[in-house]
Amino acid sequence: MESVLSKYENQITIFADYLEEFPDTDELVWILGKQHLLKTEKSKLLSDISARLWFTYRRKFSPIGGTGPSSDAGWGCMLRCGQMMLAQALICRHLGRDWNWEKQKEQPKEYQRILQCFLDRKDCCYSIHQMAQMGVGEGKSIGEWFGPNTVAQVLKKLALFDEWNSLAVYVSMDNTVVIEDIKKMCRTLPLSAETAAESPPESLNASTQSKGPSACSPAWKPLLLIVPLRLGINQINPVYVDAFKECFKMPQSLGALGGKPNNAYYFIGFLGDELIFLDPHTTQTFVDTEENGTVDDQTFHCLQPPQRMNILNLDPSVALEILKENLRMFELVQKHPSHWPPFVPPAKPEVTTTGAEFIDSTEQLEEFDLEEDFEILSI
Repeated sequence: MESVLSKYENQITIFADYLEEFPDTDELVWILGKQHLLKTEKSKLLSDISARLWFTYRRKFSPIGGTGPSSDAGWGCMLRCGQMMLAQALICRHLGRDWNWEKQKEQPKEYQRILQCFLDRKDCCYSIHQMAQMGVGEGKSIGEWFGPNTVAQVLKKLALFDEWNSLAVYVSMDNTVVIEDIKKMCRTLPLSAETAAESPPESLNASTQSKGPSACSPAWKPLLLIVPLRLGINQINPVYVDAFKECFKMPQSLGALGGKPNNAYYFIGFLGDELIFLDPHTTQTFVDTEENGTVDDQTFHCLQPPQRMNILNLDPSVALEILKENLRMFELVQKHPSHWPPFVPPAKPEVTTTGAEFIDSTEQLEEFDLEEDFEILSI
């Protein structure tokens, strides 16, 4: 096992000649709900991409489970993509979609707190340690490659331990999103009726209640909506191409997890028929917090031109975010199907950790309740 891992650790997995510059074109580039005119806004586009948190293979962290691997090279790429997607949700919630990162510039304390949720330590809420060990309950051995649906289920479980954001993660079943079930997950008891031990942290109260709910109305848990899909058999069906691209135009978009078999990428946008993605297949050394409690973030942002892939080369098994299109890739229903087992929202766990959100209010969910233009997908 260790010899296999060391082989992967010594590989150089990003090649400069594979990273092509963007072409000189008048086409628009869409990145997670924002558009950029490539010809006149190239530097702004690259800055927007480099601001996304970039999680890659790491080595020399403490062994997972005490005796397991100390590197995820060769098997952890989908877990890293799941981390990137979730980190983007947290950035949107705490810092806003327009927030930008600049090298060696002091960042808000929320940024540092988000980053620390994903460090490669067993006590970090969304660490590779927590994700790999939670995957055992999904039938995955530590060191085994995950698919996008498995990552979605793992994040759903880990979010139960996240007291900072009190996040509700909904993973659709059988290509069906049930609005009634989402509301059950996201609505909590009126704050005046909660005990002190059950009350959300002050930081969460400030970020959610200032947007609408009063102390006597139901509080709203932030929602991360994930829809695992299969858009073809051996390759993506061309009939879904336009609908798939539309998801990256939605302001709530968190992108998509997918890629090729056993080779995962985090897709964040598109140019023409090419998908733009962040690639986790680079092995870097473990980074921990410094003496002052902050994290050196230089290796958590990709400063090279992003990679691109023709959309038809995408593996048809994906987990993605929010769509607007006439072609239905999944079903959106108001009521829980009668032939399904009863929906039971996940119970709040007794054991909690600190950690790491995406819909901020019931009003925003109502916007998706429409049978007009929008249909919901997610990761």
